[in-house]
Amino acid sequence: MKKLESSLKNMVLVLTGITIICVGLLAVMNEVTKEPIAAANAKTLSDAVNAVVPGFDNNPIAEQKTQVVDGVEYTIYPAMKGSEFIGAAVESTVMGFGGDLTILVGFDKDGNINDYSLLNHAETPGLGAKADVWFKSGNKGDITGKSPKNGALSVSKDGGQIDAITASTITSRAFLKAVNAAYAAYSGQQVDGTSGASTQANANIKVEQATSKGAAN
Repeated sequence: MKKLESSLKNMVLVLTGITIICVGLLAVMNEVTKEPIAAANAKTLSDAVNAVVPGFDNNPIAEQKTQVVDGVEYTIYPAMKGSEFIGAAVESTVMGFGGDLTILVGFDKDGNINDYSLLNHAETPGLGAKADVWFKSGNKGDITGKSPKNGALSVSKDGGQIDAITASTITSRAFLKAVNAAYAAYSGQQVDGTSGASTQANANIKVEQATSKGAAN
């Protein structure tokens, strides 16, 4: 077999061939893993909704709604028990210290925080990453039972009532901004993009919509 000449043309042909093969392999791998990844993400979301608004007997994910607040679209998962609206889970994303920080906040029908789940983040391991548990019931920054309807939640360093994660004030501020924004979407309010503070607009829009839907069923 004749050896290919070491020329620019042959090098380009070889590199092109390798590129085509690699792209093809990536496309195949993407197709193979697409469904398992989607299924895993769906389960993660389902488990999170169950954790933050327990006790429902409908399908909040199938009945999800959207609410636009200051140009940002939020996904709301209404929770029903029979024909009674018992709360909702709201997905909220803000910029944290290391990148996007996405949480799912569960509210009861009165707008109090049941629980939350940290869905995605790029915060520093051992510091900002502690947000996955820091603000949960029984921990130092516990936000359960509180509600932004009584005033935006903020860290104590800013005059608020929530203890920030040690050495991670930026992440803590971002987290609480996401919580405040989630409540604004839940209750149909407008939210200040800088502080996360909300002002009343069409309160309980989601409550009324979900209750009406439950009654119709």
